[in-house]
Formats: sequence, C-alpha cells, structure tokens
Amino acid sequence: MATTADFKNGLCIVFKDDLYTIVQFQHVKPGKGPAFVRTKLRNVKTGRILENTFTSGIKIDTARIERRPYQFLYKDGEDYVMMHTETYEQVNIPVDLINAPQFLKEGDSVEMVVHADTETPLYVELLPSVVLEVTYTEPGLKGDTASSTALKPAEVETGAKVMVPLFIEMGEKIRINTAEGTYMERIR
Repeated sequence: MATTADFKNGLCIVFKDDLYTIVQFQHVKPGKGPAFVRTKLRNVKTGRILENTFTSGIKIDTARIERRPYQFLYKDGEDYVMMHTETYEQVNIPVDLINAPQFLKEGDSVEMVVHADTETPLYVELLPSVVLEVTYTEPGLKGDTASSTALKPAEVETGAKVMVPLFIEMGEKIRINTAEGTYMERIR
C-alpha cells in the first residue's frame, strides 16, 4: 500500500482491477477544499492513457513489476519463444504482448516486463532502434540519390515494410525506430 505522497513517474499501481503506470502527476492544493493529485495513467496491457484525480492522502495498491533481460530464440506458431539471458529459462510469449514484433529477428535482445507477484509477463519491449538489412526495394532513379525527403517502400530481412529515402539500395543495413516503425539512418 502507498499513498498519493508516494506517487512518482513509472510507479505501477492497481486501479479499477487493472495495472496502470503513472505517466505524469501533479499535486494541487487549491485555496478552497482539500488537496488532490491529478494524474495521467497508462494501462499496462492496452497502452491506453487515462486521466484521473485522486484525493490527497488516500491509499493506493502498488504492483511490483520487474524488467528482465530476454533473448528472442525463434517463432513457434503464433508464439515467440524467449530465453532469460541469466537463468536460460524459456517462455512462450503471444505476439500481442510484443511492442514491434515485425522488427524482431532471431538472437535479438529484448526486455520483458513481468508482474513480480504473479510471475505473469505483461509486455515485451524491443530496443529503441534495430539494425536490419534491406532485402528488397526498387532502385532509385538517377539524380534522386541526394534527396532525403522523397521516400520509397523497402522490405527488411524480417519481412517488415519501411519507407526509406531513394538512395537506399538492396543489401544495405538501416537503423529503424521500433516505436514508430520509421527509418532513422543508413549504417555503413
């Protein structure tokens, strides 16, 4: 149990029988009436943002979550098999718990967020950016190689499609932002 005085960004709480992390909070003490805490909460499972106001001093149930290092081994039907990098324990994770499965290739390191009390995996996060090889893209036209504003579709080694600048060729490695699914830079 915690009170509103213990609020901090990233704290995981049980609210409306679901797990939420605090994204933003603000203690407000008006001239009239009791103090309160205005918060923005993110649902751990769905990612939906919810705004809520708590009366100052009320008790809130906290949830203990842990970030654990895992490595993606292989895909088994619809599930992804992950291995804990320290204990070598393997777990099957459904695709809907992974933030960007289209950029995941065998051997990649990921971080799994686990509800520590029940040992339930909540979600899997890839690194902020990944480096992948372009397996197919149309050749750029002569004279367009210097432009970085015009984009063309490209397919990377995991099968995902990304919009890249015209100067990117097949076989080149590119860095991709996993949160947005966008091209960042060419790797030389």
